[in-house]
Amino acid sequence: MNSTAGSPVGLCVVDKPAGWTSHDVVARCRRLLGTRKVGHSGTLDPMATGLLVLGVGPATRLLQFLSGLDKDYDAEFVLGVETDSLDADGEVVATHDTIVDPAAVERAAAGLRGEIDQIPPMVSAIKVDGVPLHRRARAGEEVERTARRVHVGRFEVEPTEDPHRWRASVTCSSGTYVRVLAADIGHAVGSGAHLSSLRRTRVGPFTIDEATPLDAVDPAILLPPSALSRVLSEVSVDPDTATAVGHGKVLERSEIVPEGFADHPGPWAVLDPVGDLIAVYQPHTSGRVKPVVVLSRQ
Repeated sequence: MNSTAGSPVGLCVVDKPAGWTSHDVVARCRRLLGTRKVGHSGTLDPMATGLLVLGVGPATRLLQFLSGLDKDYDAEFVLGVETDSLDADGEVVATHDTIVDPAAVERAAAGLRGEIDQIPPMVSAIKVDGVPLHRRARAGEEVERTARRVHVGRFEVEPTEDPHRWRASVTCSSGTYVRVLAADIGHAVGSGAHLSSLRRTRVGPFTIDEATPLDAVDPAILLPPSALSRVLSEVSVDPDTATAVGHGKVLERSEIVPEGFADHPGPWAVLDPVGDLIAVYQPHTSGRVKPVVVLSRQ
């Protein structure tokens, strides 16, 4: 199911080029796909490249289930140079000639693994009192930000031939700022640092190997909505139940959830007998389930 009444529908896994905002990518895909209904599951900084997962048509309603997925990044950071945005797009605000012991950099990275509290950067899309922080930063304001708990499952660093430039591989929870990790290493070793490059290589089960270059996007490359079963537990239903699900009815749990899923909390991706995604259901009242999203079946 890659179209509904002639309009494209599905998930679009794009390899974002450098210099584009996530909104730019959405706007471009709207033109390439011929539909206004395109959204993304989470922003990627303009400097960054790599994986951006888009929803197209009714599948934009599925993006809520993708926004909290863990992510992988390949990055580089430069010791001795600090910028106001913590990355290469910002203005240099301080430089240091300190030569840093590589072992100190590795210790600093190790100290940032696991559950950590991270203060979002001023140059970010986070809103305070309804205004994005990056707008306040451009106006010269400094706003107090609340630290957020994030999880860094992997943060491996390795030096390059340039003693100031390091590579990093990161696995982290949604909402983690890799440029803050780079800046935190710089502070820990006393040299300052900024992120010089960033490439997202994974969002949950979606990997960069399956991403399409932006200019090659067309309806034929869309993943069907049933690809959501890579994120949620999948249940298949018979034709009669599929009709009821398509109408968004509240059902008995036993009508859609097999016995083997008895202890699974949901939500569930509900597929019809031919494997198309009909809806996403979640627990309702005791013994019953209700739809969160129902896709059009026209």
